[in-house]
Amino acid sequence: DLIVRLMEEANEEAEHKGWCDTELSTNEQTRKEKTETVETLHAEIDQLEASIAKLTEDIAELTKAVAELNAAMAEATKLRQEEKARNTQTIADSQEAQTAVAQALTVLKEFYAKA
Repeated sequence: DLIVRLMEEANEEAEHKGWCDTELSTNEQTRKEKTETVETLHAEIDQLEASIAKLTEDIAELTKAVAELNAAMAEATKLRQEEKARNTQTIADSQEAQTAVAQALTVLKEFYAKA
């Protein structure tokens, strides 16, 4: 009776050890998979952080370029407005001169017509 009971306990312990070994193996495999996943995710995080840094740098450069273009455009607009004002004044002066020349021609024609 004692031998049977000891045999049953030995069987139960062997089954339990088998179950424990299986669980340990499963846990080890799961741990390896999770560790690989974590390493992959860390590598992806590092890559994305590098991309963020590069894009931030690009944004800063492009913002500076836009500011420079806006300044150049403002300067060009100012120069064109000044040129337009000079041109408008030149046209007005030319029209006045043309009127004066026409009046002078009229006076001269009248003067020589009387002579």
